[in-house]
Amino acid sequence: MDPQFSLPQRQSAIGVLIMFFNTLQKLLRALGPIFLVLVFKFDASYKGYAYGAIVAVVLLTAVIAYFKYRNFTFYLDDENKEFIIQEGILNKTKTIIQLDKIQQVNINQSLLQRLINVYEVTVDTAGSAAKEGELKAVNHALALALKARLLEVQLQASQEVDDESTESAVDHTVSTNDVISNDNKPFLKISFNSLFKVGITSNYVKTFMLILAFFTTIYENFKNLFSEQDLDKQNQNITNFVDKTSYLASLVFGLLVLVLVVNLVLVIFKYFDYKIIKQNNNLLLSFGLLSTKSTIIKPERVQIVTITRNYFQKKMNILELKIKQASSGEAAKKKSVIEIPGCNEEEKLAILKMLFAKVPEEGVVLKPNYRKLVFSLFLFVFLPCFAFWSFAYYVDPTVFEYQYVPFVYSLFMFLVIIFGYKNNQLFVSDDFIIKQSGAWDIDNSVIAPLKIQAISSSQLFWHKKADIGSLTIHTAGGDLSFQLGDYRKIKAFVNLWLYKIECSDSNWM
Repeated sequence: MDPQFSLPQRQSAIGVLIMFFNTLQKLLRALGPIFLVLVFKFDASYKGYAYGAIVAVVLLTAVIAYFKYRNFTFYLDDENKEFIIQEGILNKTKTIIQLDKIQQVNINQSLLQRLINVYEVTVDTAGSAAKEGELKAVNHALALALKARLLEVQLQASQEVDDESTESAVDHTVSTNDVISNDNKPFLKISFNSLFKVGITSNYVKTFMLILAFFTTIYENFKNLFSEQDLDKQNQNITNFVDKTSYLASLVFGLLVLVLVVNLVLVIFKYFDYKIIKQNNNLLLSFGLLSTKSTIIKPERVQIVTITRNYFQKKMNILELKIKQASSGEAAKKKSVIEIPGCNEEEKLAILKMLFAKVPEEGVVLKPNYRKLVFSLFLFVFLPCFAFWSFAYYVDPTVFEYQYVPFVYSLFMFLVIIFGYKNNQLFVSDDFIIKQSGAWDIDNSVIAPLKIQAISSSQLFWHKKADIGSLTIHTAGGDLSFQLGDYRKIKAFVNLWLYKIECSDSNWM
């Protein structure tokens, strides 16, 4: 029996636990510094007050969670085609979402939600940087039924478009019969072996910065809790230990191993049991070990597809796909990126064919002028080295003891800039624009000219003689930039793309 969404209803009763722990988490974040002080500088004479405060916080959290649950209702207004959510304790809020504006409906499940067997449903449109509607605790059958009803309007619209273009659709169906299917068999499943390869070959810098931020936060917290004399004593002990045992190389090696292990664990926990299923000409993605996420990709709303691969991944025959759909706001664009890790070459071609109806071709090549290479070397090699030697000569001569640093830095940056310049290219064909970039991780970002929202081209006055300029392509999923290319060719392509946009009746919003 289908749920009656026309009547206001609450979430699952067990969902009050979700409200409780979410509220408790927010309170603990707000009271975190006070909690740390009580733990490390606890006075036994105030034990009764401490226990009383804990009980009061728990009771207050329980009351807030209960009223959040009681006052949260949702329903569908079929007459006006709206999804309505009412919530709030003292200040009541009513959120109205037009069904034809809904871009995406996700079904997620955190560890706590998995333990009590409930799901989270989030509703997103392209007109806001935040999630317009969130249901924290509904059962699986209700989540699926609600998702189907919320996307029903868009499905009907797509069917009407298909009916209007029956003649052209016949040829398309024949050519992509092996791609489009409505069964629930996985179109693509990422194996544990592929995740392991991704974990040891990607995100080195990101994981290192995460570990650095973690230890820095711990150090700052201990610095606030203990006296400076104690910290100086501990730092002196650590310095003496390192100097006496000469374990610096071992520490560096240990850090590298830690980066690999942490990165591998994060990849496996995030993308475990990654499945892609074809459903109504869309792609349904589900993945996650402790926190399960389910989302849908609509080919007509896909803006940019980025294919990322480095040297090790090429040898292992794996790559990563990043898919950007239409969204508003820079923060929302970054959060809405959908990643598909560990694909091989055949799976990549199948996904691209599903999203673009054909495999993108490279076409005409545009390369940046040599001035871009010279400017990058001046900015990232010459200036930092000049600043180092100037500081050592005029301010602190002891810095000369580290004179090997600028040489190592210059060699590293020189290689990065050279490879980055070599890989910086723009490929233009009749149906696709492909921007290639990167020094180690090579990115190939693909967009269709019909998805372009705006185009910016510019030329500085000192570049007129060389006839070079820059290009920025704006889409609802982000921007693509190409700098210091042949400006005559850039202007010709800009005029061509603007003409295609004006002549197109494509509806991807």
